[in-house]
Amino acid sequence: MTDQKPKSVAVVTGAAGDIGIAIARHLAPTHHVAAVDIDAGALEAVAAELKADGFEATALTCDLTAPIEISRMATEAKTLGPVKLLVNNAGAAATLTLHGMTPDSLAKDLALNLEAALNTFKALEAPLTASGDGCLINIASVNGLETFGHPAYSAAKAGLIHATRAIAVEYGKYGLRANAVAPGTVKTRAWKDRAAANPGVFDEALGWYPLKQLPEPHDIAATVAFLAGPAARCITGICLPVDSGLTAGSTALPRTFTQSPDFDG
Repeated sequence: MTDQKPKSVAVVTGAAGDIGIAIARHLAPTHHVAAVDIDAGALEAVAAELKADGFEATALTCDLTAPIEISRMATEAKTLGPVKLLVNNAGAAATLTLHGMTPDSLAKDLALNLEAALNTFKALEAPLTASGDGCLINIASVNGLETFGHPAYSAAKAGLIHATRAIAVEYGKYGLRANAVAPGTVKTRAWKDRAAANPGVFDEALGWYPLKQLPEPHDIAATVAFLAGPAARCITGICLPVDSGLTAGSTALPRTFTQSPDFDG
């Protein structure tokens, strides 16, 4: 009888949300998932579901805007096995416009969408770099690449994208890969709730997207699983949009060219 090596640990923040749940499910076959969220009840349900399917999962409740909480969570995660993967998925937007922004709302946007991710990385820096094949994936947003409202949130996500590149450059010598994923509009519960109030909301959103379909949470999760896997072993320092072509150019922009009488396309 031989001793079985423990699975490496994947820490997934925001694991009680739709995208976080999908990421946890995609990673569970190959990792012990340390599911992290501030919502203890929802988080326990996610961990219980994964366990019921035969996977290893642990719920770690944490307020990621509190560094002392992050430190405690990281200590607990490290007891589960070798931490080789961190997915910084937690995020939310506080204010739609600069006019409506206050010092408090700015602090919230920066704390959750930028500072939490960097503080979590630093708390797990030692195991991620010790393994020689660690991986960091930050869930950014197309808002960090273009201007779509929520300016403070967008600035935080742009900072996260830059930080991802900086980590890739500085920590590559330790075998650590760092990449970002930039979702566009994803069909989460929040968007489906909006659709209940406004049945045309998805059609309105699709007007901006060249590929006339919106990503589902599993599309983001599949991208994370690819970047975390061996097929992406030489990919680091990138930000990969999963946005149905939005950042390539929007079909909702003025179409003066296509309306020209000389255009026969």
